Amino acid sequence: MTSAKATINRLRTGVPGLDEVLGGGLPEFSFNLLAGPPGSGKTTLAHQLMFALATTERPALYFTVLGEPPLKMLRYQQQFGFFDSGKVGQCVHFVNLAEDAASGDLGSVLARIVAEVEAYGPGLVFVDSFRSVILASSDGQGGDFVSLQQFVQQLGMLMTSWQATTFLLGEYFSESDPSPVFTVADGLLWMRQSQMGNTVVRKLEIMKMRGQASLLGLHTFRIGNEGVTVFAPPRPAVADAVWADATRPRAAMGIAGLDEMMGGGLPRGYSLLVAGPSGSGKSIMAGAFLAEGARNGEIGVIAAFEQRPNHPRGGELAALIESGKVGVVDTQAATLSVDEVAALLIAEIRRLGASRVVIDSLSGFELALAPTFRSDFREALFRMMSALAGIGVTLLMTSELEDRYDELRFSPYGTAFMTDAIVVQRYIELDSSLQRMLAVVKVRASVHSKELRLFHIDGGGIRIGEMLVDREGLLGGRPTRRRIRSDPPGHEDD
Repeated sequence: MTSAKATINRLRTGVPGLDEVLGGGLPEFSFNLLAGPPGSGKTTLAHQLMFALATTERPALYFTVLGEPPLKMLRYQQQFGFFDSGKVGQCVHFVNLAEDAASGDLGSVLARIVAEVEAYGPGLVFVDSFRSVILASSDGQGGDFVSLQQFVQQLGMLMTSWQATTFLLGEYFSESDPSPVFTVADGLLWMRQSQMGNTVVRKLEIMKMRGQASLLGLHTFRIGNEGVTVFAPPRPAVADAVWADATRPRAAMGIAGLDEMMGGGLPRGYSLLVAGPSGSGKSIMAGAFLAEGARNGEIGVIAAFEQRPNHPRGGELAALIESGKVGVVDTQAATLSVDEVAALLIAEIRRLGASRVVIDSLSGFELALAPTFRSDFREALFRMMSALAGIGVTLLMTSELEDRYDELRFSPYGTAFMTDAIVVQRYIELDSSLQRMLAVVKVRASVHSKELRLFHIDGGGIRIGEMLVDREGLLGGRPTRRRIRSDPPGHEDD
């Protein structure tokens, strides 16, 4: 004997990133709690949900438990892009429960809610703040647990019987706070604010969502002019096409001689790490990579954490940005997280249909993060790289390295193993002159040059020269050995 599964309709919340974190949207007719300390964004998120979901067929009823009229609250909420004044009074209705809550009688509060629900027949119900209703009950401390549990259960059953999706907003500081609503609620969304130094970061956690697999963990979010945006960790996607490594098409680098050193260019869909000391030409190589793509009709995207690529004096790259052939991701916002940068990158890639991506540089990327995100930078970066590989873009990242004589490193973050290809740039002292050299260290599943090549930078960009040879020669009739030693540069032109 088989039984058919009940079908639960999932509502699209209208909040960027939230549906993915929830596990596919918000279950219709669910009973939810938006919890968190004051100022964490509960009211803003509730209004954003309401204006996105409310229709004439599914009207919304917003109960306020405030000592001031709802108009004052609306004065602030209407500053956000999601606010729709045309819906107020039509499919969005506000009711002030302040006087009912002040009586301290939970029964009268419930009766008032029932009366308003019967009058409006809403498909969405919000109570802001539900915690204020509890604290205003008879003993001033929220009443006894049994009566509160009965109140919450009755409210939940009533809303379900009315086929209303319900949101209770509450000022809770810890999930250890004793509250019956935690048990009764179908969904529990916890909004947090964490502080480290002078930085405050907002995070959202789906602690509970019945009937579906939500994404575990803390997810950063930002409140901007359009409201709340949640940044879910990027998930690897399936590339549009899959090639065997031997037949994978190549992307030209835009620097004469470098494609040959790499065995025919950078295989498409690969990630390339360009590592070197300050001023060695990493950003110039990244710009050439994007410019070469533009010459071949490919759109690029850049996330620059050190230099302004769209500066009027930025040369060819600035012109490409101005013409729309290269998109720029905003990296100037405070309290960035890797997941936020990944979301911005992927959104810009999809908007433009880009196939080449540059991150310049990983060093600046880490410094741009809020301090709380730096401890797991490598893990989050790996997730982002996997997601970018999954959508088929070719990625170039630069990494700042201190040039040392006694060791050869590729990245200060241990990210070299994550990348498919590595190009290292170094300074050398050669015949009493400071010069640059580069080498292709790795191109996965590809035959590449092992040569150390000198290169210089002029108005036309990077010029790769002769192979660097350490050999004995004759100078003034006396045998000598060409001395090669790494020294840090005394200037910057990267």
